[in-house]
Amino acid sequence: MMFENRTIRFMRFRKPMAIFSLLVVLAGVVSLFTKGLNLGQDFTGGTSVELTFAKPVEQMAIQNQLEEAGIHDAVVQHLGRATDILIRMPAQDKAGSNIGQRVVDAVRQDNSNPATLRQVDSVGSQVGEELYLNSLMAVALSLGLMMLYVAIRYRFKFSVGAVTSLLHDTLFTVGIFSIMGWPFDLSVLAAILALIGYSLNDTIVVFDRIRENFRKLRTADPVEIVDVSLTETLRRTIMTVATVVLVVVALLLLGGPALKWFSMAMLIGLFAGTYSSVYIATSYALAMGLNKEDFLIAPKGEEVVEEGEILP
Repeated sequence: MMFENRTIRFMRFRKPMAIFSLLVVLAGVVSLFTKGLNLGQDFTGGTSVELTFAKPVEQMAIQNQLEEAGIHDAVVQHLGRATDILIRMPAQDKAGSNIGQRVVDAVRQDNSNPATLRQVDSVGSQVGEELYLNSLMAVALSLGLMMLYVAIRYRFKFSVGAVTSLLHDTLFTVGIFSIMGWPFDLSVLAAILALIGYSLNDTIVVFDRIRENFRKLRTADPVEIVDVSLTETLRRTIMTVATVVLVVVALLLLGGPALKWFSMAMLIGLFAGTYSSVYIATSYALAMGLNKEDFLIAPKGEEVVEEGEILP
């Protein structure tokens, strides 16, 4: 055909790619059931303490002082300036209600650099558990609403493919966090919700081009049309992903500990979302019997039959 020489045959590899996706997702699911997630303070409960010093301080020095004082597993990070410190820690057995003062006493510098307690926030384990359940509900609700949106805009086979793609991206990212034992907190959850929207947008662009080409390339078979559509949207996909990756890498390198795992989740999800738009969403639609009758519109007063003939 006229477009054969300039078309990348993406769908030629859809079966091995489907096997790869299945293995990665299964590995993540098994890890979730056996190992679980390394839930952060947002979900398990704990305390955060904000301090201000007269002069800049080093995070590692604060960390060592907390360990010496018996305050373990604390995460120390700067809050914009080198003089502002945020300390996040799990519930301490001996902390009592004076955890803020205990932290101030533990990190007390010499008299020329005193520490001032700004704020103490505590999250109970019950609140953290409720937050975790609400987070799961938020992800499930977002997937359900997006499935409804795609079903209304396209056909049901497209909506199932889109949600399968989004579910793949979610399990892919969360599974890697479980396998690697990386902290999973609200910032990571925010990244996953952002990625669901990003991945759906990428999938919608591909679906729109497929719909256009089904109406233009009447003699091509569905696999060829999908390959043409993916090839035509490839440049846009690369430019979009490259732009977002640059921003996320900058956050990863310069954002400090507060944005580290958010950025890591975004990087993993960007790869998964771009890949799934090609090999999950469209492959599922093809497996469901995608054909030109799903898109052809008969002229007023006429009927389109399966062979493409127009009957009066």
